[in-house]
Amino acid sequence: MNKEELYNLSFQLILHSGNARSLAMEAIFAAKEKNFTQAFDKLDEADIEITKAHVFQTQLIHAEAAGESFEIPIILIHAQDHLMTAMTLKDLAREMVEIRQELNKG
Repeated sequence: MNKEELYNLSFQLILHSGNARSLAMEAIFAAKEKNFTQAFDKLDEADIEITKAHVFQTQLIHAEAAGESFEIPIILIHAQDHLMTAMTLKDLAREMVEIRQELNKG
């Protein structure tokens, strides 16, 4: 994988991770307004974006597993940070939405 391909992969990770993070926040805001259907829809959309990001991450893992050697650009490290943050926020958002939904029933 050449440097340009690594940059493109990094930008795709950032794009889809950023989308997932935004959708997770939208889910929290929807739950705050007691719109739980919309909140869960946003979380489902966030899951799709995380899956898209994983496709690009998997390309990198497969290339390395196949013996390919390359220098890791800082942007790729940044992209991985974005992905991990988005995944954590999405999981936390799901918990928050479920808690708000339970409290709303009571």
